[in-house]
Amino acid sequence: MASTSSTDEYLRLDRQICFSLNAASRAFGGVYRVLLKDLGLTYPQYLVMLVLWEAADTEGPVPVKRLGERLRLDSGTLSPLLKRLEANGLVHRERSATDERSVTIALTDAGASLKTAAAEVPRQIAAATDFDLEEIETLRVQLEKLTNALDGWAGSSPAGD
Repeated sequence: MASTSSTDEYLRLDRQICFSLNAASRAFGGVYRVLLKDLGLTYPQYLVMLVLWEAADTEGPVPVKRLGERLRLDSGTLSPLLKRLEANGLVHRERSATDERSVTIALTDAGASLKTAAAEVPRQIAAATDFDLEEIETLRVQLEKLTNALDGWAGSSPAGD
C-alpha cells in the first residue's frame, strides 16, 4: 500500500478547519437549543436579544440596519426573526416618522425582564465547553481574528467580485 503524500494528508476531512468550525457550531447549537428552550428563544432570537439588551443600557431602540450589521444578517433573515419576537411580545418595531424606510427595534417590558433569566446562559455555555474563562477568551479572540482575515480576503479576491 502506497504511503499518503503530504498533499493528500491536507485533503483529509479531519484536517479541514472549516469542518471543525462547522462541527463546533452545530454542537453549540445543540447546547443552546436546550438552554434557550425555557426562555422561549431560538439561538438567532437570543442573538437579537443580546444586542437589544446591550443597547437598552446605552442607546435605546436599535435601527434594523444596525442590528443586521452587528449580527451579520441580511434583512431577509432578520425580518422573520423580529416578527416572531414581536409576536411573542418581546420587542416592538417602530417606523421613523421622518424616514418611512427606517425601522427601529425596542424591547418591551417582557423582553427587558427576560434578560435576568438569560443571565445564566453564558455561565452554562462556559461549563459545557469544559474550558476555563481564559481559554474561552483566547479562542474568541482567535475566531474574531480569523473572521476579520477571511472577510478581508473575500473582499479582495477575484472570487469576491
